[in-house]
Amino acid sequence: MTAPAELLDAARSGDSGAFETLIAPYRGELRAHCYRMLGSLQDAEDAVQESLIRAWRSVPTLDERGLVRAWLYKIATNRCLTALERRARRDLPVGVAPGSPTTEISWLEPYPDLSPEARYLARESVELAFVAALQHLSARQRAVLILREVLGFSAAEVAEQLDTSTASVNSALQRARKAIDSAAPTQQSVLHDLGEKATNALVARWTEAWESGDVDAMVALLTDDARYSMPPLPEWYRGRDEIRAFLLRGPLQSRWRFLPTTANSQLAFGTYLWDEPAGRYVPGGLDVLTIQGGRVAEVTAFLTADLTRFGLPAHIRV
Repeated sequence: MTAPAELLDAARSGDSGAFETLIAPYRGELRAHCYRMLGSLQDAEDAVQESLIRAWRSVPTLDERGLVRAWLYKIATNRCLTALERRARRDLPVGVAPGSPTTEISWLEPYPDLSPEARYLARESVELAFVAALQHLSARQRAVLILREVLGFSAAEVAEQLDTSTASVNSALQRARKAIDSAAPTQQSVLHDLGEKATNALVARWTEAWESGDVDAMVALLTDDARYSMPPLPEWYRGRDEIRAFLLRGPLQSRWRFLPTTANSQLAFGTYLWDEPAGRYVPGGLDVLTIQGGRVAEVTAFLTADLTRFGLPAHIRV
């Protein structure tokens, strides 16, 4: 195995293969970083690709052999900051103020856990609630909070990455912490480590309830103040009675099949509804569940998610 120092020397000399080998261990974690910053998997992938092109062009200027990771994060973070200058923040329906013009909203997207970078991620760092709360910080505060508290860079390192002072970084971090701490309950992270046995039981009960159309069984699995949203539709429902009424007049008019997966380090289901002309179940969305006390506290149904990105089939034949 070629040493990193040798790979860097070769890359600085124009060896593109050495450069690819050098940056390969960081590609996945950079994608997760850009997702936290931008709230979109596609935007994150674009940002990583653009960042690596910039890194390749500037690799001859990298003299410190031990700073490859920090150097890549500097390029990727600044690429995200540039992107955020011209893009609206991403939200979930539950975080949008009543009366807001929904035609101008960019919606937060789910993140697949089946990717190689999963081993780099603390679970809470990509949970929907945390990523949604990040979107309400300024771009610079968002970058500082992620670099300092998720990725563990020192204040001095972050100052160098953002071309600012350590004092400015510390000030931005304090403001970001305060904003995150005062986030609405719908944007705060909820731990949901049920253990394998309890998770499997919940998966079985939730799947059976949906596939049999048993609304009473579904509602019994919800917390009293559960929330249900369906981006890109702007509406959302809160509480068992509202959700029950919505399910009866809408989703439960169709036949469903549910397949479990994970997204944003949370329990999720690929949902498929029966298409009579096609003679098969076709994608209906990706439901990401937040669990609290063994019950479902929130369902975020991403109606346009590509289920194949989450290790699921494009359709189900019977």
